[in-house]
Amino acid sequence: MAAILRCGARALDLATPRVMGILNVTADSFSDGGRFLDEARAVAHGVALAADGADLVDVGGESTRPGAEPVPLEVELGRVMPVLRALVREGVAVSVDTMKPEVMRRALAEGCAMVNDVNGFRAEGAVEAVAGADAGLCVMHMKGTPATMQANPAYEDVVAEVRDYLAGRARALEAAGVAPDRIALDPGFGFGKDFAHNAALLSHLGRLAALGYPVVAGLSRKRMIGEITGRPVGERAAGSVAAALLAVQNGARIVRVHDVRETVDALKVLQALAAPAGGGQGEQRR
Repeated sequence: MAAILRCGARALDLATPRVMGILNVTADSFSDGGRFLDEARAVAHGVALAADGADLVDVGGESTRPGAEPVPLEVELGRVMPVLRALVREGVAVSVDTMKPEVMRRALAEGCAMVNDVNGFRAEGAVEAVAGADAGLCVMHMKGTPATMQANPAYEDVVAEVRDYLAGRARALEAAGVAPDRIALDPGFGFGKDFAHNAALLSHLGRLAALGYPVVAGLSRKRMIGEITGRPVGERAAGSVAAALLAVQNGARIVRVHDVRETVDALKVLQALAAPAGGGQGEQRR
């Protein structure tokens, strides 16, 4: 796996797990829809996420929750671009979460560090929009669309199918001139997957990492955390941190989370105290 993920002028050293903070400037995202539609509030939250340790702040203006409908281009631009510009001026490394090539182009022109596309850069013109830039690219797997993806998703082998899809999209980007060290892969937890599919992907993240690209895991506050804990969306921080740690242990190098400070602290503890494979037995109890 590449030791560095190149994101414009920044290079993320992946020897240490990295954190992407979530900033939804939407009316209907499943966790924080409506909280950050106000520009000033959104910018303040993005700055706070970076101060809490987020290596990237992922700004999205179109909800991709199950059942979500697309928003018009001008609406998404109006939500995203003022916040993105302000955060870039503050020195924050901004990722733009979008499926629309025009949003990608405008965000890149304003200095965004990454483009995060849940549609895997499949829209007409998406590959061309990003190929000539130097930003990082996060390629996600999604079965169907946000409006349809949870309508009885089915796979013969979810890990193999997601792996092959992501490998194919990475090849398409490289064929367009994208350097491999700009590409990261996201299996898309909850995007056209049920609990069993998500669990299988989490257990086998190493098979995705073996493709040679860093893996991004986004489990924060999702339905599977609620199914395990019985907690509503607003009370899933602890479960989300646990899932992020497990994802890192299984091969993810970047975790996409709402609760940045808690995740950063937990990762520091994991890095400091986790015994290396085949390591010693540690201090004996007295």
